[in-house]
Amino acid sequence: MTQPLLSVRDLSVAFHQGGATSIAVDHVSFDLMPGEVVALVGESGSGKSVTANSILKLLPYPAASHPSGKILFDGKDMLALPERSLRAVRGNDVTMIFQEPMTSLNPLHTIERQIGEILELHQAITGAEARARTLELLLQVGIREPEKRLKAYPHELSGGQRQRVMIAMALANRPKLLIADEPTTALDVTVQAQILELLSDLKTKHGMSMLFITHDLGIVRKFADRVCVMTKGKIVETGTVEQVFTDPQHAYTRHLLAAEPKGEPPHSDASKPVVMQGDDIKVWFPIKAGLMRRVVDHVKAVDGIDITLRAGQTVGVVGESGSGKTTLGLALSRLIASEGRISFIGQSIDHYSYEMMKPLRNRLQVVFQDPYGSLSPRMSVGEIVAEGLKVHERSLSADERDTRVAVALEEVGLDPATRWR
Repeated sequence: MTQPLLSVRDLSVAFHQGGATSIAVDHVSFDLMPGEVVALVGESGSGKSVTANSILKLLPYPAASHPSGKILFDGKDMLALPERSLRAVRGNDVTMIFQEPMTSLNPLHTIERQIGEILELHQAITGAEARARTLELLLQVGIREPEKRLKAYPHELSGGQRQRVMIAMALANRPKLLIADEPTTALDVTVQAQILELLSDLKTKHGMSMLFITHDLGIVRKFADRVCVMTKGKIVETGTVEQVFTDPQHAYTRHLLAAEPKGEPPHSDASKPVVMQGDDIKVWFPIKAGLMRRVVDHVKAVDGIDITLRAGQTVGVVGESGSGKTTLGLALSRLIASEGRISFIGQSIDHYSYEMMKPLRNRLQVVFQDPYGSLSPRMSVGEIVAEGLKVHERSLSADERDTRVAVALEEVGLDPATRWR
């Protein structure tokens, strides 16, 4: 019988902080065979990513520990390997696509340099050969006109484009095992299909195995061979895709399947007052070249968009990654310069400066695509949520501010008693 490429046995993960210990993964076991795709499915906080990071020992040790378990890859216990041996496995035999691209890409290095470093380190490829391989990888993952992206820095790419660069880096060495932690979350549906098809082709061509972490049940149905359903640090059900989706045994699995979006959106009401309106919005970024850095062309990120948003309504802006969706949102909220007319609650704001916008910021908020690029790692959750209140609600006392923070955390499903200090 074929031996598993990856065998996780009785794995537990504990985190220690301030004298307290919490169990994030509780006696988890599963196998992954050569050439197989296993999907690890569950809600946020169920332990999926912690399990995946344990495979390559990427947890914050010694705050993290393993009270029990083994992780066998190609017969080697990853938890027992010394760091030098682990480095030989990471990025070569086992690679990982992380959920948050801004925490994985170096903001100071170009895309060409970051992919080139991997090729040089693991394949001893440099110069023109490395450049050609980099262009090939960028084309494979759906980056259009990759020659123009080689000298780009991560902040110059859209969220979806950054995710595709990460996928290119992970696939550069044709690994035996690819751990994909929500790899298509930031991608539009067309590119998502391209990436999944690419991963499927590579799996078939190279016999690559995949541990696929996702909350998207539609992807699991089409892409995975087997499913492990995870909740509260435990795997509660394992089986083939057909078994789990047609005859779920555990109550949590049935709950997860029942939670898929259903129904129709509410009808729009044209009589509602206009909250925000944009007319002929344009955002053009200059392209400079030559010794004098003269403007030779423009990237027309947003080119003549009209949009109206009424009270109580949701307007969906849909398009491929890099099509200008986020740029439009930033322009409407006056976070980047733009041309065109913008009004908010009856006020014309297209000419407003940073200082003039300050009084409106408590009524005009943005949720960004990449949380790790938005949240300060030096502040607690409570401090981050309270910061806006300190700026815009200065009359609140400390106790009143704490109460508002606790209510906000509860509204988004977080326990304010344990999550915010």
